Order: sequence, then C-alpha cells, then structure tokens
Amino acid sequence: MELRRVVITGLGALTPIGNSCNEYWRNLLLGVSGACPISRFDASLFKTRFACEVKGFDILKYVDIKESRKMDLFTQFAIASVCEAMEDSQIDLSSVNLARAGVIWGTGIGGFTTCVEEMNAFAQGDGAPRFSPFFIPKIIADISAGQISMMFGLKGPNYVTTSACASSSNAIADAFNIIRLGKADFVITGGSEAPINTAGVGGFNSMQAMSTRNDSPTTASRPFDRDRNGFVIGEGSGALILEELGHAIKRGAKIYAEVGGCGLSSDAYHLTAPQPDGEGAYLAMKNSLEEAELPIEAVDHINTHGTSTPLGDIAEVKAIQSLFGEHAYRININSIKSMIGHLLGAAGAVESVATVLTIYHDIVPPTINHFEDDENIDNKLNFTFNKAQERIVNVAMSNAFGFGGHNTSLLFKKYKV
Repeated sequence: MELRRVVITGLGALTPIGNSCNEYWRNLLLGVSGACPISRFDASLFKTRFACEVKGFDILKYVDIKESRKMDLFTQFAIASVCEAMEDSQIDLSSVNLARAGVIWGTGIGGFTTCVEEMNAFAQGDGAPRFSPFFIPKIIADISAGQISMMFGLKGPNYVTTSACASSSNAIADAFNIIRLGKADFVITGGSEAPINTAGVGGFNSMQAMSTRNDSPTTASRPFDRDRNGFVIGEGSGALILEELGHAIKRGAKIYAEVGGCGLSSDAYHLTAPQPDGEGAYLAMKNSLEEAELPIEAVDHINTHGTSTPLGDIAEVKAIQSLFGEHAYRININSIKSMIGHLLGAAGAVESVATVLTIYHDIVPPTINHFEDDENIDNKLNFTFNKAQERIVNVAMSNAFGFGGHNTSLLFKKYKV
C-alpha cells in the first residue's frame, strides 16, 4: 500500500499572547510574555497567583449565546481556533465529500472549569442535586470534537485523544495517519485546554510543579535557565487543517508545510517525572526521523517541550544530544513556553502551529527569560535565547511529553513538489 502525503493547509490559534494566528506569531517573534496575575478567581491565598490567561476572548463571535451555554471553556476555545483555521484553509465544504472529512482533537483534562463550578455550587447548596442538564455533555473530553463536527457537518473519523500534555500532539499524529492510510481526505486537528481554576492551580501547586515567582510573572517561565523553578500554567487552543496532498492541490490550497512523520514512545518510568537520561524523548524523536526517512543532519530546528522544570529540561537536552551528537550544535532549539506558558493538553497543537510557521517564514522564535547558564546543561547548544533568529528551516520537530510517560515528536518539513 502506498502511503499518501499529508500537508497543512490551515492554521488557527487562541493563545495567551494573541487571539489569532497572526497576533500569536507576531508576539512570539517579539518575545512577549503572556503571564499576568490570575483574573479568573481570587488567587490571593494560593502559592502561585499568576498564569498565562487568554485575554479578551468572546465566544459570541463564533456561536450564539444559547449554544455557548452548552460548552465548557475548553470547547469554546476549540471552536475559536478551528473557525480561524477553516477560514484560513478556504476549503469549500460544499465541494468535498463530508464522509471523508474528520475531526481528531486533543485535550488533557476536558471540561475542568465546568466540573469545578458545578461541584462548588453543589457544595454551597442545601444538598439537593441541582446540576445543569448540560453538566455531563460539557465536561466529557470528546465533546470538543463532537461540537466541531456538528458545526461544519463533517461525518468522517471523529474522536479525542487524551495523553496529558502530549494529547494534542497525539491527535495530530492520528490525523496524519488517518489521512495517509486513505481513510480521510482532510482532518481538523489540534487541541484545547482551560485549566486555570482553583482546582487546577491548587492541584499543581500541591505537586510543587509550578513557578511561584509571584513578584515577576513575566519572567517566571525560564526554560533551560539556572534559576527555573517550575512551569507557568496556560490556556488556549491551536488548530491545524491536515489534508491529503492531491486533495489540496486540486482545490489550489495554500500549503504551509508537510507532515513528515510522528514518533511515539513511553517512559515506563514514573507517574510524573521523566527518565533522567531522556530515553523516552530520545525514542520519540528517533522514531519520527525514521518514519520520515530522514537523517539526523536534516533537522534544523526543535521546538522543545521545555517546561522550565528542573528535571524535565535537563532530560530533554540529554535526549537531543544523545540522538543528534555533534549535529545538535547546528540545530536551533527553543521553548516558546517561556512566552505562552504550559497549555497542558493543548501545548502540542499550539506549539505545532508555531513550528509550522517557523518553517514557512524561516524565523525561529526565541526562548525568553534566559538570565544565567545552568551548569548541568550544555550551553554551547543554540537555545535561541532572548531573540528570534532568521535561518533556513527545512525540517523541524515539535516535542510534547505528558504525565504517565507519554512522549510524542512531530516532524514537519518544507513542502516541495
């Protein structure tokens, strides 16, 4: 069986530094931080009192108020980025086979905000079970894909992947495989997350996973820096339109890049910590290269998972050096979580959008907030610290790793006829 080529023909983003793809990309290149004091709830008693929130979002730009009340915030975020991606793709749904058009979405937690709100209301009530009839449909993770398919009438493969912070990267990998195996012509994919609430912030605080640099939120996310002390929680959504190459060419679509391969692996090690030697990350990147049938020397850029945690950053750097050897010093490495925070299950999608744009524009966004070298990290590597760098990017990877040891590495490349 001959595998079909898969290209990216539409992008959408709703992020802490921009509510559209163009705004997001512009602020990435400028090194803008999206961190600010939490506005969603009173965080004055929490260890961490800041986050990377989406700002100025209005779901009523996309659906009416009646429909919006049936959606948790993570689904609302999904709808926003998908609408942008579909508009960007300029696909005419009246001229395609809707039975061969699917939605494969990713989220780590799903309707977390609704769950917290409903349980708080119950706890503060008189004990009578006065739950919203939309409570269950709003919290289940798969409803995001369901809502997207209903909005656009897509009748092909439809489901959600959940693998913690690798969720939306797994969704993109599945969409890639579905198309190249001939089971669909185009797939809306990506991911969304809305975890900034009392339970989300409190839960990660109890794990001591988040930065507590409350006096300087904008400099709190410091991937690969000596004084990094945890991630900054974020929220938002990223959407990509993946399309079979012939299908895209036939309709004259703009092609941003091609999906070359996806590498998956498991740490099989610890509930939350990565393998210290980075073996799982190594295997994921190695697998993506092998699937793309490319040598290590082909890789120009790696958008790392780079969460700004003491253990995770070191393990990922070890994996990169182990796989790429001397070529690692010729790769532009970055972590845009320094600007947008960690979007959990949406991270892979939002960062894949940035990786695709890096290939399309030949500019690598910076890793901001680097102040001091970490003696445990080889700083001869090019981490693209503090300033964007122009270079030809033909091949780039986007890494995402999740609690439970889930590892994904997506490989994108310049589209060539």
